[in-house]
Amino acid sequence: MASHPHAGAAHSGGPGAAETARLLREAALEVSRCAAEIRGAAARAGAVLGSSPLARSSLRHPRTGLAAQWSLVRALTSASGLGFALSGGDGVLRRVGQAGEVCGREGLANRVAVTSLRMRAAAVLAEHPELLRDPGMRRLMDAVTGDRDVEALRALRALLRDKGAERAMSTVAPLFAELSAIRALLDENPLNDEVGWQIATGEALHADPWLGISARHLAAFDAGEGAAVAVPLDDEERRSLATEGSLMGFLGNIDLLRTDGRILIQDVRGPDGVVRHVLQAPGMAPGRPRNDSPQDFVGAWSNLFDPESPYTRGILLAIDEYGLPAGAEIALIGHSEGGIALMNLAQNSAFCRRFRVTHMVAVGSPIDNKKPADPRTWVASVTNQHDLVPTLDGRGAGSGSVFTPHPDWYEVDYIDSSHEFPLCHSLGKYMGNLEAELAGARRDIDKALTPYRGPVLRSQVYQLKDRANPPQGYPLMAVPVAPVATSAGPVEVPVRYYDSTAAVAFFAVDPDRVAGLLSDASWMSPSRVGRRVLVALSAYEHRCVSLGPYNELSLAVLVNDLWRPRAHDVLRELLRRADTRRTGRQVTALAVTTPEAEAAGRELWGQPATTALLDVRLTGNRLHTVLAAPALGPGGEAGDPLLSLTGDLGPYVPAPHVDSVLYGRTADATLRSMVHCAGRQRFHAAPRLRLRCATGPGEEEPLVRQARALGLDGARPLCVLSAPVYQARRGAGAPLPR
Repeated sequence: MASHPHAGAAHSGGPGAAETARLLREAALEVSRCAAEIRGAAARAGAVLGSSPLARSSLRHPRTGLAAQWSLVRALTSASGLGFALSGGDGVLRRVGQAGEVCGREGLANRVAVTSLRMRAAAVLAEHPELLRDPGMRRLMDAVTGDRDVEALRALRALLRDKGAERAMSTVAPLFAELSAIRALLDENPLNDEVGWQIATGEALHADPWLGISARHLAAFDAGEGAAVAVPLDDEERRSLATEGSLMGFLGNIDLLRTDGRILIQDVRGPDGVVRHVLQAPGMAPGRPRNDSPQDFVGAWSNLFDPESPYTRGILLAIDEYGLPAGAEIALIGHSEGGIALMNLAQNSAFCRRFRVTHMVAVGSPIDNKKPADPRTWVASVTNQHDLVPTLDGRGAGSGSVFTPHPDWYEVDYIDSSHEFPLCHSLGKYMGNLEAELAGARRDIDKALTPYRGPVLRSQVYQLKDRANPPQGYPLMAVPVAPVATSAGPVEVPVRYYDSTAAVAFFAVDPDRVAGLLSDASWMSPSRVGRRVLVALSAYEHRCVSLGPYNELSLAVLVNDLWRPRAHDVLRELLRRADTRRTGRQVTALAVTTPEAEAAGRELWGQPATTALLDVRLTGNRLHTVLAAPALGPGGEAGDPLLSLTGDLGPYVPAPHVDSVLYGRTADATLRSMVHCAGRQRFHAAPRLRLRCATGPGEEEPLVRQARALGLDGARPLCVLSAPVYQARRGAGAPLPR
């Protein structure tokens, strides 16, 4: 079946952007063909120049033979000819050509190919002008197209530092193929020219190594063997599963499974009475790579370039456990990474000999560089042009791609009004588009899936795992847990923080200012450095935590041994393990962003927690912490800042994480809790931060009021400990006798 592009909302580049992009791509295709012809001519001329017959002829007829050789040399080295194109020859000529490229000489074919790639990039930018609004992206494009390798590396590092790996790759993805090819063809390394030519001529869509990435490179990141365990659904999930086979029913099942490593296999009785099978696979989970599941960012890249990835191997094990009979008809339906993993199965000839893969439906998946082993397999690909994940296969963004590798597939490449990634990549967004704007495409795919339109007879969910890898957070998180009741619901203790960033700023304050804060725990004595008392302001962004994601900002006073205080106790006690340490930090104010975290702070740890609007970000070497007041209105959005600690953290030296002891107070007891950490942190001896407190209504916030009482408004910290990657576990507070 021919491709069927469908248009959604208005084009992001304006009314004429689509036509401009189409003309640019048509011209780019012609220019790339010209580049291939020039390259072929240079290769043939180089082969003739280095051939033995020409050498023998020149010896027999030196007058004409040497003239012919000289003409070939000029054609292959002159800027008015084929440029410096000797690398297309063999033997000595090839080595000379490579040496010339190292010295900065270029061939005409490479320059023409780069022109084609720049036209392709211009077509993408015509449809996606939002890419040029990103200053980091503009800097990277200018450096790559200007052949400034050092500047390009700095620009890419800046993107990774400012946005994080996942968002940076998402930003670069629509132009990743073009930028990679331009750099390969323009740099002084002759060994990567073939990669650039694969992308420029479309060969990358028929071969995995278009990025120079192979299973060997991925082995260091994704060495899991793959595993599958049958797991039950809870009552609500079981009631929500589709009972009739349909495209929206299958996609709804995938959306129900979420991205926690589960897949679903179902038996469906078709209209003809034959029982067929449907395998449904979700996409990757957001956030940092996980060791307990192949459904993560690293697993997605592994699926893209390694046909035998842990996700694919886990699916095979699930099929074996399910007991599908040989020769059974099966449809494969997946979203994002799930679509790639299922396409790996469809292109496996042994799998297709064992089962009859009738249909393959991929939503938001980069599968253009793959092809089913069975030519009878019907393939549908649904992609949103503003979704950056499908561009990772090297085809690029836009329905009018320069190359169409699979004209027999049913392709739905559309434009949606939602441009923000990763929202436009979510399966819920795709389902909404198929239900509303793409009704015709939905009916076409449903019609193709007619053999699977019938009652569901059996459903089984499998949990996929990376068997060779330890569970997430091992060994720090490998501890027994138990639920503890709180006013906001049960909380598993110890609380595990799998993926966080942390920053602790230390201030030196007047001892008289601290006395009031410790009045309710008068038996605690603050720890001094010289004549000053140390106070810590700690900011955390908890992205993945057993309590649920939240942000945290706390103010604490460093206190000595509770029963036998001595001078400089804190410095001496740092050499002890947390479970034998007598010193710690008395938390006097705590702001969190969720009711669950507030209940845990008050009831588990005895800390005076309040719910607030709090933004904590640690990007690169810069900290941004803002405690804001709620704006007036029903939305609950952030208003004016009440307290801020922002700025450059300055130079740092690596330092090990130190477990900490925290103290809190309830109505009748002091609670002592321990925080065990893993990994490394950074010690900033000269931070360029400044703490600011609001005046007026903001003083009602306890943390702001205490910061002003301590004289911290406008103060710079003595030092800062920061951790871009922070993992920890914290047990419940233990009551002390006093």
